[in-house]
Amino acid sequence: MLLNPAATFDMAEQLRTSEGAALGDVFAFLSGLYFRGKLAYARAYARRAGGAPESWIITTDRGLVSPDERVHRDDLLSFASVDIAAGDERYLAPLKRSAARLAKRIGPTTRVVLLGSIATGKYADVLLDIFGDWLVFPVDFVGRGDMSRGGLLLRCVRDACELEYQPVLGAVRRGKRPPRLERSR
Repeated sequence: MLLNPAATFDMAEQLRTSEGAALGDVFAFLSGLYFRGKLAYARAYARRAGGAPESWIITTDRGLVSPDERVHRDDLLSFASVDIAAGDERYLAPLKRSAARLAKRIGPTTRVVLLGSIATGKYADVLLDIFGDWLVFPVDFVGRGDMSRGGLLLRCVRDACELEYQPVLGAVRRGKRPPRLERSR
């Protein structure tokens, strides 16, 4: 649908322009609630020295990329050509390189908050090798599926309530499903 050259909705048209569309907006469009929650939460709570927000998206073939990076149709086709579940070097090598550059720049006093899946190793294990105990995740993610995590993150932004984090290193990353979130008003 998004890549259909005849599509007339805004996001599809943006991808066909020379300017392209912001990667974060494209991913939020594609994955709905979950990525919208991650993006909103990162924008609300990401901080770096000097107070400016800083967040990154894990891509399939370019490592860590700013959510503001402009992408086009061909970029999405390139992303789709790499299977991250198989541990493809086209995924692993750029991610390791960009994470290592980030680690050198931020130093060991900065927490790196992983808002992606923690139950599988496709993100956490790669980043853990680079960030070690700097890598943390929201405690409330354990046992939650994508949609539940997305809803939780959006509620935290709405309620101005940052989640509690714990280090990925040594953590229980899979657990019993927590109670459903109460229906939002």
